[in-house]
Amino acid sequence: MRIGLVCLVLGYVLSQFYRAFLAVLTPALEADLGATSADLAFASGLWFLVFAAMQIPVGEALDRIGPRITAVTLFAVGGAGGAMLFAVAQTPTHITLAMALIGVGCSPVLMAAYYIFAKMYPAAMFSTLAGAMIGFGSLGNLASSAPMAWAVGALGWRETMVALAALTLLVSVALWLTVKDPPKTTSGAPKGSVLDLLRIRALWLIFPMMFVNYAPAAGIRGLWVGPYGTDQFGADTALIGTVTLVMGLAMIAGNFLYGPADRWLGTRKWVVFGGNGLGALGCFALVVMPGDASIWTATVFLSLIGFAGGSFPVLIAHARPFFPEHLTGRGVTLLNLFGIGGVGVMQIVTGRLFTLWEDTTNAPYDLLFGFYGILICCGLAVYAFSQDRTD
Repeated sequence: MRIGLVCLVLGYVLSQFYRAFLAVLTPALEADLGATSADLAFASGLWFLVFAAMQIPVGEALDRIGPRITAVTLFAVGGAGGAMLFAVAQTPTHITLAMALIGVGCSPVLMAAYYIFAKMYPAAMFSTLAGAMIGFGSLGNLASSAPMAWAVGALGWRETMVALAALTLLVSVALWLTVKDPPKTTSGAPKGSVLDLLRIRALWLIFPMMFVNYAPAAGIRGLWVGPYGTDQFGADTALIGTVTLVMGLAMIAGNFLYGPADRWLGTRKWVVFGGNGLGALGCFALVVMPGDASIWTATVFLSLIGFAGGSFPVLIAHARPFFPEHLTGRGVTLLNLFGIGGVGVMQIVTGRLFTLWEDTTNAPYDLLFGFYGILICCGLAVYAFSQDRTD
């Protein structure tokens, strides 16, 4: 099983890569396909929305047929197939369809690992294992920055996408060979559905924070840092790759720190609350930053947002004790639906808002970062009333 988990980490590396690589491809796609920032915001947002929508059938599949077949089938067909469609794209619409298909392919990978953690490891270890999974997987975030920029410069973006399609298919084969399903729940176990989870009132105070906690870090890192660097600082593809690399490293550090922090401090709720408060401060700092500040000053605040955006696994660990045992798969995927769905919705919303602001103000990015900061504060206002659970 350890080899299987390593292969799931490799799959999640690719999942993290695919959600963030558009920022580096922005100049090339604008030049070759005429894709605008709004086009790419929609394509990126659709990746997250499709990924989120898939969490309901993925959760059902995890509980009924197990993580092995679920992950292998979707990752091979959607992930590899979508990457190949991207490679032959001729219009922005083709990019959008490819991103949607890749979203389908990536949708089961992290949740397959979380399902295995929840079924086969002690509950007290869940947030640490979940954080480590995201931390190691975030190497894909790094790969989508400077290394992706180098590959595009050396090979071309189409050739790079063909190579990624082949790599995705290879990882799918490795998953088939190495992942083992946890023991099945006994046939006499109670039945249930996601509707039973939605009746648990304690979860409703966690859902809003889940909806907004990852949206600023993922949205800015995955898309907006590219146009922001180009428009505000005249950054080229290589410099954008460097900035996204630094932000990606901060996101990895956050994932590894969040994981064990609940055990160190004896609380999950206030770890999440404090961390996201720092993320909001990072957003507002970009708003008030002097106009003559350098791109490296902006990178510091962008990195703070990335670091603070790693509360995702601790939020799932916070909600995990409220799940009935027989609904574990549907429980973790429901939380993931809110987390990834929030990113998708906000990618599309910010794309539309940015287009409006760009026509009416000289500071559209200030409004964009301010919007993200307010979004986090709204989630914190509800989450403050949630029940703290560390069991």
